[in-house]
Amino acid sequence: MPNDHTVKSYDQQINLLTRKIIEMGGVVEQQLAAAIDALTNRNMDLAARVIEQDDRVDDLEEEIDTLAIRLFATRQPMAVDLRLIAMAMKVSNDLERIGDYAANIAKAAARLAKVPPLKPLYTIPRMGQIAQEMVKGVLDAYVDRDTQKVLAVWHRDDEVDEMYNSLFRELVTYMLEDPRNISTCIDLLFVAKHLERIGDHTTNIAEKIHYMIHGERINRLPRAASA
Repeated sequence: MPNDHTVKSYDQQINLLTRKIIEMGGVVEQQLAAAIDALTNRNMDLAARVIEQDDRVDDLEEEIDTLAIRLFATRQPMAVDLRLIAMAMKVSNDLERIGDYAANIAKAAARLAKVPPLKPLYTIPRMGQIAQEMVKGVLDAYVDRDTQKVLAVWHRDDEVDEMYNSLFRELVTYMLEDPRNISTCIDLLFVAKHLERIGDHTTNIAEKIHYMIHGERINRLPRAASA
């Protein structure tokens, strides 16, 4: 994706937009990792720090939107530039939602740290690990403009969905066996749902990066081309 323009300030603004997306992605990636750590290790202080980071994510989304709107208004971008700027706004929105879900996981972690653990639930940490890998992978794909990395992330969403469905059935069983487990199980179900939604938003980002690079959607490609 060539990005050299006659007006150097235009290049600088485009590059700034890209750097802001990368910065926002880095904050969200840290948020998610810390939220899973807080949940796994029952760390209330770490959970509180994750929640505090959410304001920074919101600020970065606003900065990206403002910069993109200014570029639309002053540069009248076309072709690749138009896709890059438009997708930056959409990607930042997905990243903001991932940050919100990470904060919600941290809130649940703080509540769960106050009650006895239900039992070792290996599915949630594994879901969290996959979600982190997907977020990292899609950010690497954005930086490198790498279609293969985009597709690798896109294909992992089914794995997260299957784990969520399995965990849902397991937690419902615990609630039926002992009503005293209901409150804890509901929190764990929400955590699992947040991770499933993080997978969805990461997949959305992958699709937007693919469109930014090629001008076509992954889900409209022939299956053999997207495999």
